[in-house]
Amino acid sequence: MTILTVETLCSEAAIFSATESQHLEPSLYGVTDGKAVGTYLEQKFRNYLKERYEFMEGSSASGIDFPELLVDIKVTSIKQPQSSCPFKSARQKIFGLGYSLLIFVYDKRDNSINHTSTLNILHTVYVSAERTADFQMTRGICNILDNEGNKDDLIAFMLDRNLPVDDIEANNIADEILQNPPRQGFLTISNALQWRLQYRRVIEIAGEEEGVIAVYRS
Repeated sequence: MTILTVETLCSEAAIFSATESQHLEPSLYGVTDGKAVGTYLEQKFRNYLKERYEFMEGSSASGIDFPELLVDIKVTSIKQPQSSCPFKSARQKIFGLGYSLLIFVYDKRDNSINHTSTLNILHTVYVSAERTADFQMTRGICNILDNEGNKDDLIAFMLDRNLPVDDIEANNIADEILQNPPRQGFLTISNALQWRLQYRRVIEIAGEEEGVIAVYRS
């Protein structure tokens, strides 16, 4: 069995997306729960890969689908392209989630004549780990650094943006930013008990920015 790599994961995701877009699935007919659709597609893609490659499967402990590759799968409807994600630290909003995303964006169509459903995959996008920070947060920080901003400016900006940190943590993050400036992120990450990731921007810019790859487009 061949070992799965990020490159083969993306190329197989493109093939899978094209095939799945033609598939008539009775079990999804009438299903409106996005989580059920996501589980169906993730499991089907994982089983597709298992027939062809060797890889370590994710567990609830690792929290991501391909821990060896540091890639997590996200499945979302084009109507509202977003999903939740575990909150580990406020730093994720600035320095990225710590892993890459493979995002399947579908448009679900039900056929009332034969009682089947088709998941038309419109976009499959790979976002590398260093691009998974929040767009506005990283853009603001980069602007501050470009304009000779200092630690106080960074702390004030983080607190103004309601980053979920206390003063000590804001201080520590500001020091880290000065030593290791973050790269521009492209997700929109909303504060909540779980991060709420929104993907409209990465869908729009896929293929135009380094680290945001248009794996498949229908």
